[in-house]
Amino acid sequence: MPGLFKRVSVSLFAVMLVLPAAAHAQTAKSVPESQMQMQLSFAPLVKQASGAVVNVYAEKIIQRRSPFAGDPFFEQFFGQQMPNRSEKQSSLGSGVIVEANGTIVTNNHVVEGADDIKVALSDGREFPCKVVLRDDRLDLAVLKIDTKESFPTLPIGNSDTVEVGDLVLAIGNPFGVGQTVTSGIVSALARNQVVKNEFGFFIQTDASINPGNSGGALMNMKGELIGINTAIFSRGGGSNGIGFAIPANLVKVFLASADAGVKSFERPYVGASFDAVTSEVAEALGLNKVLGALVVKVSEGGPAAKAGLKAGQIVTAVNGISVEHPDALLYRLTTAGLGKSVNLTVIDNGHEEQLSLALARAPETSPRDQRIIGGRTPFTGVVVENLSPRVADELRMPPESAGVVVSDVKEDSPAARLGFEPKDIIVSINGTEVKSTSELVEIADSDPGLWRVEIERDGQRIRQFFR
Repeated sequence: MPGLFKRVSVSLFAVMLVLPAAAHAQTAKSVPESQMQMQLSFAPLVKQASGAVVNVYAEKIIQRRSPFAGDPFFEQFFGQQMPNRSEKQSSLGSGVIVEANGTIVTNNHVVEGADDIKVALSDGREFPCKVVLRDDRLDLAVLKIDTKESFPTLPIGNSDTVEVGDLVLAIGNPFGVGQTVTSGIVSALARNQVVKNEFGFFIQTDASINPGNSGGALMNMKGELIGINTAIFSRGGGSNGIGFAIPANLVKVFLASADAGVKSFERPYVGASFDAVTSEVAEALGLNKVLGALVVKVSEGGPAAKAGLKAGQIVTAVNGISVEHPDALLYRLTTAGLGKSVNLTVIDNGHEEQLSLALARAPETSPRDQRIIGGRTPFTGVVVENLSPRVADELRMPPESAGVVVSDVKEDSPAARLGFEPKDIIVSINGTEVKSTSELVEIADSDPGLWRVEIERDGQRIRQFFR
């Protein structure tokens, strides 16, 4: 027994000598080791950041149609024009000042459709502001306070350095109660299929996020912005410990576009479609991990085709950073930026190879030739354009879409009453294929009397008859 006890003691002593040095060599992060460290406070970080987090108040005026409109009895006594009611709708969110001139980043859904936007600082002052740039796909918006005053800012960090388990603070205005700080950790990375918009790459956190936190800051222990809080996973509307933030590196790219004065944020055009790698696909291709983006289709002459990308290949990394799913691939390409080239790691028939992909804006392969259709036709009131990858991107349509598309429908027009909608592709009229807007105008001017119209809507063919 004495001998055994001695040998165990020596082994434990050796571990105690080696373990701290090895742990420090592996990472600079550490866990609390004393009661004094357990009593440390986030207060200095909060004081440093709170002045840069604002409350966003957005108001819009909506017209409510009179319930008596169209009623013959009431129109007989009050005339054809029934009065409509105006109502004011308000939304509440948060935002982060990222530039001293009063530039603010928030969520698009906080300010979408707003007629009047104000921000309130933590010191109680309020300022009007305007929208500089917004994008519903990314759910991001950049606002600008209309003043020459200098404001406190929150520096934007590198979200690619964030790791699961990192401590974070969420700052915002939940339920309109006022600026609130909650703490937690990073629960997961690269989350997708969280919201219905096209963007699918989120930081997940268990720091309490509630309605009103949207657009607020997710901050690391260096006092840097690592994400914009944007969504919660909840059936009852409250925090269940699962919140999601848009990574700061995407915010940087979006902010740079706003500073450059662009009117619409553009993502790189790849010229290919992708699908998730399932366990069945991974097994069939002999992969040991279920991750990556499976190439489904490559457009002829596009950037992907020029890079040598082919259907059936799997993209597993961009510039050496792992790609978990197709949404992650889009995120990596977007944050790389237009005008750059990226290195793709691709698996083809079990062999890994490297391809260089140039990131360019979607091309307008054929002139859009926008036309507004008039006269006495079923199309009167539609705005049509020739489809190209750029027009398809603007209308949030698949990039391979082709033909003549309805980009807008004038309110109360014959086309609107007949049910035409934006994104409808006019395939044929009376059996004649419609290949361009000029052909559509020519057919419309011929006034055949009977109209057999075939349109494509959300991938489905619809045939309609009009007289």
